[in-house]
Amino acid sequence: MKKVSTTLAVAGLLFLSSAQSIYAQTEPVAKELTFHQELKLRFIEGGPFFMGIVLVTLILGLAIAIERIIYLNMSRTNTDKLVLSVEEAMSSGGIEAAKEVCRNTKGPVASIFYQGLDRMDEGVEAAEKAIVSYGGVQMGLLEKNVSWLSLFISLAPMLGFMGTVIGMIGAFDSIEAAGDISPAVVAGGIKVALLTTVFGLVVAIILQIFYNYIISIIDGIVNNMEDASIKLVDLLIRNK
Repeated sequence: MKKVSTTLAVAGLLFLSSAQSIYAQTEPVAKELTFHQELKLRFIEGGPFFMGIVLVTLILGLAIAIERIIYLNMSRTNTDKLVLSVEEAMSSGGIEAAKEVCRNTKGPVASIFYQGLDRMDEGVEAAEKAIVSYGGVQMGLLEKNVSWLSLFISLAPMLGFMGTVIGMIGAFDSIEAAGDISPAVVAGGIKVALLTTVFGLVVAIILQIFYNYIISIIDGIVNNMEDASIKLVDLLIRNK
């Protein structure tokens, strides 16, 4: 998690520095820019303060999303194969052999199986309670930091809207100072207002896609956990 955050933070700093360079070198004469140059230029024109905060929310949100995706993909287990392996181990070597299979298997399902098998000497009911309790623990680990991702999704457009309000205030200040309402007077403030809104919404959209993908993975793993837990309880009842 820390390595991913550090990498994205460095990328963000490089983005800002290159954007400032492009902005400084841009002349009033219109010239054709590449997509990336145009994006960086618009970023600077939106105002370094609010646009920088929105960029930070994007960096942190992406760091959490990437970390969760890696963790969740590593947590996936072929539950049917695991149940079959545990059943074969119990038939040939008893509970200890089944526990050894779970110890050698990665993922939350194997951890839940191990906790249930470890309580089998206290009876099936105790094993079932251990499975349910540890299942809740594993669900908490799967959903770790996802609430922060949801926060950044909400925060990015709100920061953009705040930049919009501040940009409009700047436009009205310009009108008051000039005593004129010509387009040239208010164009700068309105541009800042619109750019901050656009960037805030773009960040929210990007993070929302990652959020929904992560939630879909979690739902799939949880469903597998519940199905496998039922199969394990049935297996313990048959072999008690």
